[in-house]
Amino acid sequence: MRPDTPAENVDHSAEAARLERTAGLYPEDAEALLLRAAAHLELAGDRPAASTLYDRLLSDAGPLENPHLVRALKASNLWEYGHEAEARAIIDGVRAAAPRDPAPWVIIAESLESHDELETAQETFTQGASLLLADVADPPYATHPLLIGRHRVRRMLGAAHDEWDALADTLHSMPVSLDELHDPKRVWSLGSDNPAELQAELSRLRAELGAYREALSRPFPVAMLHWPGDELTELVAAYPSLSAEYPSLEEHLATIEASLRELASSGTPNLGIVTGTVPSYEAFAASEGTSPTDATLLPQYATTLAARGRAVAWPPQKGTVCWCGSGQSYEDCHGNAA
Repeated sequence: MRPDTPAENVDHSAEAARLERTAGLYPEDAEALLLRAAAHLELAGDRPAASTLYDRLLSDAGPLENPHLVRALKASNLWEYGHEAEARAIIDGVRAAAPRDPAPWVIIAESLESHDELETAQETFTQGASLLLADVADPPYATHPLLIGRHRVRRMLGAAHDEWDALADTLHSMPVSLDELHDPKRVWSLGSDNPAELQAELSRLRAELGAYREALSRPFPVAMLHWPGDELTELVAAYPSLSAEYPSLEEHLATIEASLRELASSGTPNLGIVTGTVPSYEAFAASEGTSPTDATLLPQYATTLAARGRAVAWPPQKGTVCWCGSGQSYEDCHGNAA
């Protein structure tokens, strides 16, 4: 169940409880599952319970994949039910940490925007964009909300277009332009007695809703399955027939990068990588009632991991380590076209 489903169509509290139970069954996926549970609790109006889940994640002994995202969501939630001072402190901490993931930037900037802190929201959007998009010719899909949100806030402030605003315009594919969608005067047209003005505003709202739904309904990433070196060694030793799929670690890694580049060049969006483990793969094979030696199971396993929130977007953000686990930056490792 998607968290954006209206409250009248789903019991969000029950869905949150189900996701918490699922997190207990799949501890390796607990972070993604509990974040979805917290989103359902927010939609149910139980913001204190959502904060409890965020605190649970942040106090967990194990490392989080994206602690800045959890903190950003916690700050946004706290501000919504009266804990402004704590929320501001967390937002300041996220900005100081300068995460390399666009999602925390978007969440804290939109939280500031929703509370009429437009100047600070613009600064936050710009800080995130400056960090993540410097010298990037083609912004990754995950960064699009950063540019579009920045465009929206600057339009409300009456700021003149700059290069990033122009770039946001090119990323927007709906019939109604961003300038129209983000026009501050639109709010006044909703109180108009002129049927033509109301009809025009309805058209704009439909376009905006269409863009929002398009973003929400994006499929799970086209995810390539990555086996770290030790896991691949264990996998092939346990199931020798799979050596035909994985002749060597070097070839396996090269195949992943080449396949993703080919998909990207053909226009396939939302690409990602999921990392497999032998115990997880064996459990998946058992749940499917088949043997791990069945090579046709491998893409299904990758899809299932992606559906459980395990996919990492490809290509990595500039300056981040390579997906292969070498510890080198992506540009110096598999991102090196040569």
